[in-house]
Parts: sequence; C-alpha cells; structure tokens
Amino acid sequence: MFASNETLHEIKKVCVIGPECTGKSELSNFLASHYKTCWVPEYARAYLDKLGRPYQDHDLIKISHGQIRLEDEWLSDANKIMICDTNLITIKIWSEHKYGSCSDEILRLIHERKYDLYLLCYIDVLWVQDPQREHPDKREHFWQVYKNEVINSGTPFVEINGDWSSRQQKAIDGIDGII
Repeated sequence: MFASNETLHEIKKVCVIGPECTGKSELSNFLASHYKTCWVPEYARAYLDKLGRPYQDHDLIKISHGQIRLEDEWLSDANKIMICDTNLITIKIWSEHKYGSCSDEILRLIHERKYDLYLLCYIDVLWVQDPQREHPDKREHFWQVYKNEVINSGTPFVEINGDWSSRQQKAIDGIDGII
C-alpha cells in the first residue's frame, strides 16, 4: 500500500553520513529494523560494482540521480521515518577531493534535498579493507570535511561514536528527538 502525499510529507528523513568505513550501512540497517521502516542503501556501491572501470567525474552525476531515485522510490514504504545510508554530500566531497570541484548540477540537487537529521559517524571504528574504499590514511581529514558540510547544511545532527551499543543509543536518541 502506498502512502498518500500528505503522509509522505510527514515522513522524517534521517541521513547516516560520514567518511568511508565508519559503520554507516550497519547502523542504517539496525535503525530500519528498530523503527520498523525502510532504509535506502548507498547507490554508488552498486553502481561502482557494475561499472567495470575506474569511475570518472561524469559518473558522479549518474550516481547522484540514482541515489535520489532510490530515496524517492523508498519514501512510500517508510514508516514515519526513512533512513538514508549517505546522500549527495558524499558525492560532493569525493568530487571535490578527486577532481577539485563539484558539478553545478550536483550542488543544485543537494540544495533541493532536505533531511530532518544527520547522524554523523565518527572514525573510531576499525578500518576494513574494501575495493571501493580509497583513503585509510585520510580518515581524520575526511571526518573534518564531513563535519563542516553537515554543520553548513543547517540541518540538526548527532555525532555517532563509541562502541556499537553507544552508537546505537546515540542514533536512537537523536531520531526520537525528531519524531
């Protein structure tokens, strides 16, 4: 059953964000289960798995559109909140890091997308090697970049750090504060 337009506007969008390998997907999955709702996976991961070559700057626009499409598709299945495992800010950060700039289209899309809460995951978890992870030596740098982006967004945020149970509780407390 699809939610009505009125109901869709009442759904709170929570974005789990942070540098690579900080437990975002695991936390997103946990929160969706806890709140009996859906979570939107990171589109870039599936896109890059199927790409068959190193990504280029034009791929980032396609990834942005894919991420938005996933969010829009899952919104009707959300139960009061929708958990997003990252958003377009991540694409902006990688674009600026790798190519020195970010396309105007991605910046426009970021400006158009609104979230009710960011859960900003800290780097105090063990690094796990993965072919899509690029910078184990720059975790502190990227933490600061993500933190600045989230602060500048004007959206409320909660820093998620500590052991797994602390991370879970901080996330739940943050979400409970907006619903």
